[in-house]
Amino acid sequence: MSELLTRRNLLALAAVSTAAIALAAGTEARAQDTAPAAAPETNKSDVKVPPSAGTVDQAKLLAPGTLKDIVMGKADAPITIIEYASMTCPHCAHFSTTTLPTIKEKYIDTGKAKLILREFPFDPRAAAAFMLARCAPEERYYPLVEVLFKQQEQWAGAANAEEPLLQISKLAGFTQESFKACLTNQKLLDDVNAVRERGANEFGVNSTPTFFINGARYSGALSVDEMSAIIDGLLK
Repeated sequence: MSELLTRRNLLALAAVSTAAIALAAGTEARAQDTAPAAAPETNKSDVKVPPSAGTVDQAKLLAPGTLKDIVMGKADAPITIIEYASMTCPHCAHFSTTTLPTIKEKYIDTGKAKLILREFPFDPRAAAAFMLARCAPEERYYPLVEVLFKQQEQWAGAANAEEPLLQISKLAGFTQESFKACLTNQKLLDDVNAVRERGANEFGVNSTPTFFINGARYSGALSVDEMSAIIDGLLK
């Protein structure tokens, strides 16, 4: 597990210092992101349910943490998908852009499942992106996360992360002043760190993405067919 992200890291990122650029380079995030690449999609209807890596008590998993869970979908949906992700994780971006749209259409929009994204940043740039999403109005949280994942290469691997992150943030209504204020919010950074530490210490999260589907843990960017097989099995 990497060291806790600090306010100093985020201040350095906001100031675009040489140290922050080196610390937040995409190579660190990719080195610690150990989840396997997503398998190619298949049209076969006999996809087996992937084995889980254990289970966690659902009530404990859903107990309030330092940051409010923002739910995508209906609160009373019978299937709860909790994803621990890092914003600089390429497998997380793949899931967001390739798998989630179909899962959303099939299960979330139909009231069968809901999704909760939780922060598990491996580096300061991932923490900064999560902080910006949290600083946005709640209804813009998931749209901003989606854009950040879609444009991940433009900011996560850039020599200067500030400018692309600022431009993306402006789409959600940020000004340069509110952008800087968000990235230097010590309480918010502490809360993001706490979400990550709780995921690691209480639920065994050690790579991204990690999913908990009604309490069962799965590591790696599940394909549409794999996640569908899990959800369909629970809906029977």
